[in-house]
Amino acid sequence: MKGYLQLSNGESFEGDWHGKPQHTSGEVVFFTGMTGYQEVLSDPSYHGQIVVFAYPLIGNYGINKEDFESILPQPAGVVTCSTDEEGHHFQREESFSALLKKHSIPHLSGADTRSLIKLIRSEGDMKGVLTSSVQNIQVKEGKGMQGRLVKEVAVKTPEVHGKGKTHIVLLDFGYKKSILDALVSLGCKVTIVPFDTKEEILHKLKPDGLLFSNGPGNPKELAPYMPLYKRLAELYPSFGICLGHQLLALAFGGNTKKLKFGHRGANHPVINVKSNKVAMSSQNHGYVVEESSLLQTGFQVLYKNINDGSVEGMFHETYPVITTQFHPEANPGPEDHAYLFNHFIDLIQEKRSEKIYA
Repeated sequence: MKGYLQLSNGESFEGDWHGKPQHTSGEVVFFTGMTGYQEVLSDPSYHGQIVVFAYPLIGNYGINKEDFESILPQPAGVVTCSTDEEGHHFQREESFSALLKKHSIPHLSGADTRSLIKLIRSEGDMKGVLTSSVQNIQVKEGKGMQGRLVKEVAVKTPEVHGKGKTHIVLLDFGYKKSILDALVSLGCKVTIVPFDTKEEILHKLKPDGLLFSNGPGNPKELAPYMPLYKRLAELYPSFGICLGHQLLALAFGGNTKKLKFGHRGANHPVINVKSNKVAMSSQNHGYVVEESSLLQTGFQVLYKNINDGSVEGMFHETYPVITTQFHPEANPGPEDHAYLFNHFIDLIQEKRSEKIYA
């Protein structure tokens, strides 16, 4: 059965349809990693998007129970060049296609992903419709989706993980499980709370530090919460990752903008502008912090993207706040920046020492 990806610019791509007949819409983005498709499928930052995999063969090692970043697959749809219908690995429990079918996520294989990705790189991320119908469907660009998307992926009630002595409150905008695992492995107790938790409730939790998580979409859609996030970051040592990085920049008066086609892959080089050292990183985002907007915020740029010079991480001159646009927990990708979780714990210990000797 044939299926189609129809784009808002009028272009259409044909392939083989997997799953029941339907059509679904979303922003069309591409991921460049050779591996890590299971982590991509379960990363809440991809919620509501149509993900195009650049690597030509997807599904060759199947799906296992260890590598999920959330309970459910997150994309609105998936496009691949070719798909291994079985997958071969000692941890394999089901196939790539079987996972998508089980959760009614449309999948188009056999598509010309090279031409599709070249088009996106030329014209930018755009809205598309995946459909099993041969009828021409009008695709209209939509705005203002972020608030709804975050509400769909964030926890509804607090969750507690780990039993460590350092208490981290994770503000959830669509967190990845590997971020939680990284904190718990360092001996932290982690309380995950909804992104819109009341300030008084957060104070009652008595956190040693806050982690502002990753999540989907445009950070400016969460503008009503910026005063709260600023007050919290001024009171508690804070670490912002991906969307959390953008939100903290906005909270302190910075600005963000949309990239033409985003950074989504497992091999993005970033440079530490203090040490002049380059390391590889895992990334998934469509928005970036504007460097020129940080002049009056108190933030200093610490990391930059080698390819386009965009801001990849910051530290605050006055408050113990650090941020990264990339994912230090990797999964999928290199672990070159895993030390940043230790740095976050060090900031918390320093804050404790200040209280003791104040």
